[in-house]
Amino acid sequence: MVGDEGMSTAEYAIGTLAAAALAAVLYMVVTGDSVATMLASVIENALSVDL
Repeated sequence: MVGDEGMSTAEYAIGTLAAAALAAVLYMVVTGDSVATMLASVIENALSVDL
């Protein structure tokens, strides 16, 4: 096809940008205080279970 040169490169670039944006969002969620508080709560509850 005429005019499709570089099409796959552009698709790779968009995919890379999308992956980087998703990684940034996940990093912000994981490093937030709410996640740390939740994990601490889960660990405390697991350690305090009476067997």
